[in-house]
Amino acid sequence: MLSPATRSATKELLTLAWPVVLARIGIMTMGLTDAIVVGNYASRELAFHSLAWAPHSIIVVTAVGLLFGVQVMTARMLGEGRRAEVGAVLRRGLVYALQIGIAACIALIVTGPWLLKQMHLDTGLAEGAGPALIVLALSMPAYLVSVAGQFFLEALGKPKPGMVAMWVANAVNLALNLLLVPDILGLGLGLHGATASCWATFSARAALAIFLVIYIVRLPEARALGIFTKPTPDPKAAAEQRKIGYGGGSSYFIEVGAFAAMTFIAGQLGANETAAWAVVLNISAIVFMVPMGLSSATAVLVGRAYGRGESEAVLRAGLVGIGVVTALTLIVAIVVWPSAHLLVSAYNRDPALLAIAAPAVVLATLFFVADGIQVVAAQANRAAGDVWWPTVMHFVAYGGIMMPLGWVLAHQIGVDGLVWAVIIASLVSSTLLTGRFVRIARRARATAAA
Repeated sequence: MLSPATRSATKELLTLAWPVVLARIGIMTMGLTDAIVVGNYASRELAFHSLAWAPHSIIVVTAVGLLFGVQVMTARMLGEGRRAEVGAVLRRGLVYALQIGIAACIALIVTGPWLLKQMHLDTGLAEGAGPALIVLALSMPAYLVSVAGQFFLEALGKPKPGMVAMWVANAVNLALNLLLVPDILGLGLGLHGATASCWATFSARAALAIFLVIYIVRLPEARALGIFTKPTPDPKAAAEQRKIGYGGGSSYFIEVGAFAAMTFIAGQLGANETAAWAVVLNISAIVFMVPMGLSSATAVLVGRAYGRGESEAVLRAGLVGIGVVTALTLIVAIVVWPSAHLLVSAYNRDPALLAIAAPAVVLATLFFVADGIQVVAAQANRAAGDVWWPTVMHFVAYGGIMMPLGWVLAHQIGVDGLVWAVIIASLVSSTLLTGRFVRIARRARATAAA
């Protein structure tokens, strides 16, 4: 039997989490839409799209991690009763988002296409992916502004507007994909396939950012939250906000960089292998949005408890998040396993692609639970003040184990070898991070009791 406090924490987590999960699924649905439309247009264009997303995903996910301080600091200040000061957190976050977005855009445009050509990919893949990568780079500032806005609203306990905005953006993205990818309007601009799909994503991200900014400034409590008030300089709070972001950004960089490296390894095997790995990665990433949403909700609850100085509630919130994500990802794995062939055929019906991708998707279900646990545990650690150990543990699992193991196994057994490397790395990461969270939470509880 669950204790009343645990039942209450579970109810609070699920109430906050379901809109966040749907919003995170919306993020990946945008990528899924792109992949399905482009994949049905041409399998080679799907390979272009996958390779363009690989370096872009390293930067964009790292940048999202750098903004994680908006969510944690807002939750902590609410826990501390400093409601009028959370506007300062948002303002810092928006400025930071624009700075990071512009810098990332320039870096990707200048170095991205060149780096693709250095990866020794199959003939023509780098040249086809370059233009699509440039378009994705241009969407970075708007997307990061939207991330800061979503993190702020989620920490306030208002995740539904971000969810609605994300799905409206998905509708925009789908409509533009259907129009632009096959160029059914006959615009004669030379746009089609992967590059046209990336322009659809650009437009959807811009619409998302505009909606969220307008919604936040029109909140009835906007003035009470200090959104329009020029904040008093608070170097300590600003430094803590950046520190949390540095930890989150570093972890995300390591993890997504490792997965991007796996895409480049697939690119060395051939176009069909690259497209198959893109399908496996896309399906897995959509599933991953469930634990990603739960990790944000867990971080908000842990952060509020941490701000109140309630160490027992910190431990409870973290363990409830880990328990819920274990149950949900297990259910998802059981559903995906028998439907792998059907899911892959939604992307492309090429028999050669199906023969590679379908078994790999079945195999990928083995890491769903461990991958979900590790992301929830990592965010719980950071919300509880443990910023850097999750980064170290991600480096060990994904940088030290997954990448070299993936290279060896891929050149022996193909795409399945990449999946086995992910399975092993996720098990290591989830074990280390869960153990770390329990240790620091119990230590804090013992300190409070003394």
